[in-house]
Amino acid sequence: MTAVRPPVSPPPVPAARKSSTGVGWSMQAQNELSEEDFAGWRKLLEERTGIHLVPQQKTFFLLLLTIRVRELGNISFEQYFRSLHEGVGSVVEWSTLIDRLVVKETSFFRHQPTFDFLRDYINQRIASGQINDSFDVWSVGCATGEEPYTLAMILDECFESAGLENYWGVTGMDISMPAQTFARQGVYSKRKLDMVPPHLREKYFSDHDQLRCRISAEMRERVCFTNGNVIELKKMPMVKMDIISCNNMLIYFRRWRRRKILNNLAERLKKGGVLIIGLGEIVDWEHPLLEPVADDSVQAYVCVR
Repeated sequence: MTAVRPPVSPPPVPAARKSSTGVGWSMQAQNELSEEDFAGWRKLLEERTGIHLVPQQKTFFLLLLTIRVRELGNISFEQYFRSLHEGVGSVVEWSTLIDRLVVKETSFFRHQPTFDFLRDYINQRIASGQINDSFDVWSVGCATGEEPYTLAMILDECFESAGLENYWGVTGMDISMPAQTFARQGVYSKRKLDMVPPHLREKYFSDHDQLRCRISAEMRERVCFTNGNVIELKKMPMVKMDIISCNNMLIYFRRWRRRKILNNLAERLKKGGVLIIGLGEIVDWEHPLLEPVADDSVQAYVCVR
């Protein structure tokens, strides 16, 4: 995940009928959302996903709701709210809402210093003989898969150059099920490859059609995508990782939750493993198992215990 979409002005929509359920929806039309109603949506989103909407995002959220209820036949906001709690389709519809809410604007090799650092780190681990088992990488909040595939290309290059067997794997996790489906297909707009070095583009991509390309079958087989909610890490199996990447995701959460997420991720690092996050996503955070990396171009921590 990256950033929350900026506020925009919503179009006018037909008036909604007043609720007969006594729930207390106070808007007079679907292009109006009272502070009380917005607070209810904010509470629901934060309870289920940890995502914290600020008051300035009300306009954007109203537009998102307006578009979605139109797609569903101009149902009321109240009906839509209820649809997220009732029936077999509530899980799918919730996933659709979250997919619309989060911005998935990303690309391969998006922040070059991050991947330069990780390439050097992997080569150092290989050179020092510290890889005695599988090398496991976890991309948390991976959106449509560009970061996991970037990590896979780097790993493949490093292991191949060292003449090592490819005992490595990358797992990408995101809360959006549509994003995961997209990532598994591995088909991307060619503009997404602007930052990919030419030799890697030639090696790992092929034309899918005039405007799109597809990452190689080998890379698709080596990267696993899974649906998951980062605020539920405690419920997930404790699998130790060599690299955990959590870039541009913490911005969605309150400060206390950011620390909780990072604390849980730290516990999932192998000794010598590295946790890397987006620059400036959190300050004054520390963990007894980790030491910060002395590099101003990245925000990374190494597990020393």
